Amino acid sequence: MTLTFLGTGTSTGVPTLACHCAVCESADPRDKRTRPSVLVEFDGRAVVIDTSPDFRGQALREKLERLDAVLFTHDHVDHVMGLDDVRVYCFRQDQAIPIYADAGVMASLRRIFAYVFDQTYPYGGIPKLDPHVIEGPFDLWGEPVTPIRVMHGHLPVLGFRLRDFAYLTDFSTIPEESVAALGSLDLLVLDALRHKPHPSHSTVEQSLAWVERLKPRRAFFTHIAHELGHEATNATLPPNVRLAYDGLKLELGGRAAPTFESKP
Repeated sequence: MTLTFLGTGTSTGVPTLACHCAVCESADPRDKRTRPSVLVEFDGRAVVIDTSPDFRGQALREKLERLDAVLFTHDHVDHVMGLDDVRVYCFRQDQAIPIYADAGVMASLRRIFAYVFDQTYPYGGIPKLDPHVIEGPFDLWGEPVTPIRVMHGHLPVLGFRLRDFAYLTDFSTIPEESVAALGSLDLLVLDALRHKPHPSHSTVEQSLAWVERLKPRRAFFTHIAHELGHEATNATLPPNVRLAYDGLKLELGGRAAPTFESKP
C-alpha cells in the first residue's frame, strides 16, 4: 500500500493570492502547496480522499492512470470541487466511480453537482458516479476502511483509517469516542495549520500533543498555511514528525487494521 500526498495546503493554497510573505515567495518546491488530498494505492487500485479544486493538476503531476473510488471527509469547497474531473476516468474505464461520504456530505454533493445526479443534463460528458453513504466501517476490495468522526470547529467531519494508516485533515478536536480507532498506527497524517490558534483547525502544537498521546511510529502534518516554511518548521519538530509536501510518497505497513467500533 502506497500513500501519495496530492495536496498539502490550506484552502487558499500556498502561495496565497496577492501575498508576498517569505513562504509564498519561497524557492523551495516543498513550500508550493495545492489544496488537501491524498492518493492511496493497493492491489492495482487507486483511491483518492477528497477531490480538491486542484485535482486535475495533481493527477497530471502524479501521472494517475486510473481511479477506483473517492472518499470524502466533508463538503467544503477545497475538498469537493474537483469532482467533475473524475469523469475522464469514468470514460476511460467505462464504469461509474464509487464515491463514499456520510449522509450530510452526500446530500451536499447531490446539490452542488445536481447536473451529475439528477439525470436530466442534456449535453453529456458528465461523471458517472456510484454513491455510497457511510454509516460505519466498510470494505474496499478486501481492505477494511474505518471512518473516524472528528470535529472541524462545530462541524462533524470524517477521517479514515486503512490498515495502520490514519488520515485526519481539517480538525480542531478529536472526540474521546474516536481515540480508540487511532491506536497502534504506523502512520498518522493530521491537520497542523499554523502556530497561531484557529477555531476550526489544529495547530502545530496541538497536533504534536496528539502525536504524543496517540504514539504513532511516524506522523506527517498537512493542511498547512503560508505561516509555516517547510525547512524551518521541520527543524523544530521531533524526528518522527515532519511536514508533508505535495508529491511525497510513503510506503504503508501491511498489518491489518485492529477491530474496534467507531461510529462516523
